[in-house]
Formats: sequence, structure tokens, C-alpha cells
Amino acid sequence: MNALVMLASEGEKENPLVPPIPELVIGLIAFAIVIFFLAKKLLPNINKVLDERRAAIEGGMEKAEAAQAEAQQVLEDYRAQLADARHESARLRQEAQEQGAALIAEMRAEGQRQREEIIAAGHTQIEADRKQAAATLRQDVGKLATELAGKLVGESLQDAARQSRTIDRFLDELEEKAEEKAEAAR
Repeated sequence: MNALVMLASEGEKENPLVPPIPELVIGLIAFAIVIFFLAKKLLPNINKVLDERRAAIEGGMEKAEAAQAEAQQVLEDYRAQLADARHESARLRQEAQEQGAALIAEMRAEGQRQREEIIAAGHTQIEADRKQAAATLRQDVGKLATELAGKLVGESLQDAARQSRTIDRFLDELEEKAEEKAEAAR
């Protein structure tokens, strides 16, 4: 058989791409040992690390989604509080305007009441002053009229009753003339 292999080898040159069979068998055994070692020892560790990374990434994504949902909720709460604050400020502003308007109306009413009191007091004072002036004027005019009438008639009108009647008659005539003029002017 050696001769045959030799003959075959002499007739054919060896192909450099095909390895010798004993090397091929040893290489396959070594490759199987490496694959077995990788499958039993290294691959589970790699899968474990990959699973941990996947869990960490998914957990991070879940945390990020939870944080985003929480931020969105906080934003919505903030917007709701802001809207409530705006409504409250509008209500307070409206209330203040109403109170201001009520206060202004109250002050106007108080001013009007005081004005009416002052006017009424003024009218009362004017009426009292007018009556006092009329009484004083009546006395003065009465004295002057009595003296003048006494000088014209030539007799003394010092009698109080006569003097009072003469003064009253004279003043009544003056008041009638004043009333006629006032009615004619209207």
C-alpha cells in the first residue's frame, strides 16, 4: 500500500489547498473542544451579561417613561393650578371692583345725604334769618311809619294798639304788592 500511495503521490502532485488528513482530524477535534467550551462556559456568561444589559436598558426606558409620565402629570397639575390661580385672581379682581363700586356708591350716597343735610340746615337757617330780619324790619318800618304818619296827620300815634294796627295794615299792603309783582313776573 505504500507503494500505491507513493505511486499516487508520484503521479500527482499534492494539492496545497487540501490539508493532510491527520491534521484535519486533529483540527476538527480541537475545534469541537473550543466550541464545546464556548457553548458551556462562555456563551452563558455572555447571555447573562446581555440579559442584564437588556434588563437595565428596559428598566431605564421604563424609568424614563415613568419620569416622563410624572413630568407630564406635574405639568398638567401646574397648568391646572395656574388656571385656578387665574380664575381666583379674576374673581378677586371682580370682587374688588364690586367692592370699590359699592364703596363709591356708598360714599356718594353719604355725600348726597350730607349735602341734603347741609342744604336743609342752610334753608332752615335762611328761613330763621329771614323771619328774624322780617320781624326786625317790621318793627323798624313800623316805628318809622308811625312817626311819619304822626307827622303827616299831625297827631301822635303813640298808642300801641293804634300803632300796631297801622303797621300791620301798611305791611300787609306791601306784601300784597310784592306778591302781585312776583305773580306777574312768572
